[in-house]
Amino acid sequence: MAALDYRAFDADNHYYEAEDAFLRHVDPKMHKRCMQWAEINGRKRLLVGGSVNRFIPNPTFDPVARPGCLDEYFRGKVAKDDIVAAFGELEPIPAEYRDREARLAVMDRQNLEAAFMFPTLAVGMETALDHDTEAMLTAFDGFNKWIHEDWGFAHEERIFSAGYISLADVDWALDQLDWMLERDVRVVNMRPSSVPDGNGGRRSLGDPAHDPFWKKMNQHGITLAMHAGDAGYDFLNRYWGMTDSFQAFRQNTLKSLLTHSPISDALASLIAEGVLSEHVNIRVATIETGSEWVQPLLKKFEKTYGQQRHMFAEDPIEVFRRQVWVSPYYEDDLVDLRDKVGAGHMLFGSDWPHAEGLAEPTDFVDDLDGFDSAEVEQIMRTNGLALTRRAG
Repeated sequence: MAALDYRAFDADNHYYEAEDAFLRHVDPKMHKRCMQWAEINGRKRLLVGGSVNRFIPNPTFDPVARPGCLDEYFRGKVAKDDIVAAFGELEPIPAEYRDREARLAVMDRQNLEAAFMFPTLAVGMETALDHDTEAMLTAFDGFNKWIHEDWGFAHEERIFSAGYISLADVDWALDQLDWMLERDVRVVNMRPSSVPDGNGGRRSLGDPAHDPFWKKMNQHGITLAMHAGDAGYDFLNRYWGMTDSFQAFRQNTLKSLLTHSPISDALASLIAEGVLSEHVNIRVATIETGSEWVQPLLKKFEKTYGQQRHMFAEDPIEVFRRQVWVSPYYEDDLVDLRDKVGAGHMLFGSDWPHAEGLAEPTDFVDDLDGFDSAEVEQIMRTNGLALTRRAG
């Protein structure tokens, strides 16, 4: 574990959902339309909307992979023709993956003062229920209650769990945000994607229908996280002859080389459609989406702004640098990202305890070659802590 003379802030920590996370606070009459468990061929499987869901191969998480066991693979240092074998031996799920007090004890050992806490399973569930808005909102209403009950939105000022928001129904989103604000939420997570309108169409994030929600987010200065997951983009894979079902850790070389980028498109919508210019207290943290998308998006902003300046409220690159924070993958070109957005808008995220993250969170500092001590502290601590406090 890397030595720091201060406690770090991890912008990308995870829990593994309890098996009743989507059941405990949902009317049993809705389970069939939302989530339920079934035994199929002797294996416990998650049904979402009545269909077997394959977003996570093992949604019970017991046993589970060791943290960081895919580190070498994701750094591109080793090739694996069998990604399942690359996980190695699984282990019974430890208490700290599901219990917040046990997690605090581990955070003490890891030299972490605090962390944003994100789902593992839930980031793939909105797309699975896109076709049934009522069921999707019911499921996430129950899920947010489970988050508050098991993890808390600001537990001991150390565990800042992200509430989950969908804009499929703006009134629902406003009610959810009010409920979370009453419980001291500091960060909400939203899928980086367009929004189903309930009538077979879709809306952009900057659609005027969403204005009341953005206004309330701005009023309260809540951080908006956009964490990687199933953004619903796999329909594009079908265009290239691949399955349109998102499956974590399923290898496909062509898919890894295609250029569609949900996070880039989400930021394009928020900036080009004026959401961030109008609401300067909204801070966006991009989590577990890496940083390779940043340079191409900034280049597009530069060109489009030069061609259509009258369509923007202000320079989109300046908006990005003012209101967007990026949590890069440790294997990314971190110096280049600093040159693009500044160290003050970079976040350390370990993805702990996931297999593709770091075994020891603060080892992230080992990849910060070329950064001075002040920049390292910004990335490893102060930037993230600042996002837990409300803006404005």
